[in-house]
Amino acid sequence: MRGILEKAKRGMKGAALWVWQRRLRVAVLLLVFALIAPRPAKSQFLDPCCAILEAGLSTITSTLSGVIGGGLNSILSVDKTIQSFEQNVVWPQQLIAQAQALVGSLQGVFNQIKSVMNIPVNSATLPSSQQLEQNLLSQDASQIQNTGASYTAVYGALPSSTQASPQSRKLMDMADAVAQDAMKRSIEIDNLADLEIQAADQINQSIKTAAPGSAPIIEAQADAWLVRANAYTQAATADLMRVWAAALADRSADLKLGATNTASFKQKIQNMLQPKQ
Repeated sequence: MRGILEKAKRGMKGAALWVWQRRLRVAVLLLVFALIAPRPAKSQFLDPCCAILEAGLSTITSTLSGVIGGGLNSILSVDKTIQSFEQNVVWPQQLIAQAQALVGSLQGVFNQIKSVMNIPVNSATLPSSQQLEQNLLSQDASQIQNTGASYTAVYGALPSSTQASPQSRKLMDMADAVAQDAMKRSIEIDNLADLEIQAADQINQSIKTAAPGSAPIIEAQADAWLVRANAYTQAATADLMRVWAAALADRSADLKLGATNTASFKQKIQNMLQPKQ
């Protein structure tokens, strides 16, 4: 009996020594067993908080799916209806593609207009007249300041007071002024027309790549440019009216001057025919 106890005592010491030498591994194993060990489930009767929490969650779920979910489904249905109406009626894709194709064909027309306007029409042959013609056809408003010198080189300067009567000098000065005004205005209008063509080209390019919702904005821009173009046309018409008015005034002045000269010549003849005393 005593021998058996001694063997058991030595076995326990050996086991304790084995555990102590491998204490880290044993601790890890105990921790793993503690984590994966099954735990007894709590009953509703033992934990009433779980029942209350479950009832609250069920109420929230029912509210979200029944009340809020129904409203969201109605909003989604209306939104889909509006989207379908916009795609099929307001901005149909097929008609938008046709409009974009039309814009592309109009771009070709714009290019043809540009090529036609760039055809040279110069016709003068003498140096002074060529300079004036080049100035008038420059389409550059910065060349207006050179118009006076070129005009004088072709049409001559105003005679001095010893070369012409005061009345004749006034008429010639006014005729030169109106002619130069019309020439300068023609350069301005050509420059404005060139800018309008560039603006029309930009608007056309914008329409070609614009979104359907931006059409009213581009239309407003085009209308604004149309108003400007009408204003430039009215300015050109007003300038033509000034030229015609100046031409009529010049004719009237010629008639008046002729009548005055005729009366003066008649008086001189009468004085010559009177007998000397």
